[in-house]
Amino acid sequence: MRTLVVVDGEHYPPVVRAAIGELSDVVGVALLGGNEKLPAGGFPDLGVPLVTGDSADRALEEGLRLFRPDVVVDLSDEPVVDGRTRLRLAARALVAGARYQGADFRFDPPPRPRLASKPSIAVIGTGKRTGKTAVSAQVARVLARGGPSEPEVVDPATFDLSAKALLALADSGRHAASDHLEDAVTAGVVTVGTRRCGGGMAGTPAYDTFAAGVAAADGRPEELVIFEGSGQAVPPVHADATVCVVPASADADLVVGHLGAYRLLLSDLIVITMTDQANGGAASLEDLERSVRRLSPGVRVVHTVFRPDPLEPISGRRVVYVTTAPLPAMASLAEHLQREHDCMVVATSPHLGHREELRRDLESAPDADVLVVELKGAAVDVGVRAALARGMDVVFCANRVVSVGGDGDFRELAVQTAALAENRFRS
Repeated sequence: MRTLVVVDGEHYPPVVRAAIGELSDVVGVALLGGNEKLPAGGFPDLGVPLVTGDSADRALEEGLRLFRPDVVVDLSDEPVVDGRTRLRLAARALVAGARYQGADFRFDPPPRPRLASKPSIAVIGTGKRTGKTAVSAQVARVLARGGPSEPEVVDPATFDLSAKALLALADSGRHAASDHLEDAVTAGVVTVGTRRCGGGMAGTPAYDTFAAGVAAADGRPEELVIFEGSGQAVPPVHADATVCVVPASADADLVVGHLGAYRLLLSDLIVITMTDQANGGAASLEDLERSVRRLSPGVRVVHTVFRPDPLEPISGRRVVYVTTAPLPAMASLAEHLQREHDCMVVATSPHLGHREELRRDLESAPDADVLVVELKGAAVDVGVRAALARGMDVVFCANRVVSVGGDGDFRELAVQTAALAENRFRS
């Protein structure tokens, strides 16, 4: 296996050369930094070609580009490379398809086999409740205009996606608010649902049925497929382009540092969501974006907010609005519904992810005509059940992605990403 060795200038060159001599198939060395033990006025002779850079990241990037290794062996140490830097370097190697290993650790590149026979876009995220499904659905809506045990194809034209039908699905023991059902309801496109369990540090699922889902999607006539991740898990297949969803409230150190960097480095478009809810306001949002661009220069970044969009008219009606949005956002979201959809919001709940709290919120809500609810969490087995028992109608609600800054309009960037995916697929 072609081996690239990364070293620093804080070890004596003869010792480094001896260590390299114990390795097989070394094709090059990347000097990450440090000069305490380097010879005056030059670089050491380590017996193989050597590259450098103005930072550890740039040196590794140059080594990956020039030598195209199968494995990167890390012989560096403090103070040049600390634990955070080492994991970020590992992320860069994994994106390049190389294994990254050292004295007592090893990271293998997540398997991403080419399974689709049509262009594909992956939509991944840094965790749960990032807005990943909303972004996936809106990408699907934009492009459409221009977990069951077995993969399940849901075609909105033939699959009953009414509130009563989904409640019956929940009563049968199924998860009636799965992401693929939400996508089908909110985007009106054909979806395929799969299962996954667990997730590794770089997003590899511990168990999944994704390959079978891709096969089901491949057999359909649609010209492009969107692979939606789950939590921070990355779809375990090759995608021609990747969109990463990052909430503005995210911990920048976890998102950009450590192996979180893998998801960003993999991506062509970064969608920062819920920018109106950034912890620390505009300053923290600027810090997050600056960190993203420093990690991945040239990546496109768009700032967005979510706005509730009922899928049926609610004008003139008394509404109970239920969502996964955080409590501080509830007032502005309710105000948006009232202003844009001419309704009266009489109660709200941010507890779709907490069944008991949601049940209590609905029990204490005043009389209303309709439950407006996102298709997530306990929406069906708690929300729909309670609403129908009280004689209320149920209207599912999408979260529309609204651009508020960054490198362009979300819709235009989605179209450009699809074009990039198609060009890569054809090349």
